[in-house]
Amino acid sequence: MNPKYLVLYLIAATLALIMAVYIAITTWPAPNYGRIALNVIISLFFYYLAYKTYHIKKDQELM
Repeated sequence: MNPKYLVLYLIAATLALIMAVYIAITTWPAPNYGRIALNVIISLFFYYLAYKTYHIKKDQELM
C-alpha cells in the first residue's frame, strides 16, 4: 500500500466515526442501529487501511 494515503485514511476513518456518534446523538430516543453500525464498520475499515499503510512504510525504512 502506498504510504502517502495514510493521512487520507485517518481523516476518512475519523469522519466516519464522528458521523456515527452524530447519528447516535441526534436520533437518541430511537437510534438507527443499522446506520450507526455501517458507519462504525466503515471507520474500522479505514483505520485498518491506515494501520497497514503505516506498517509497510515503517518496514521499508528498516530495510
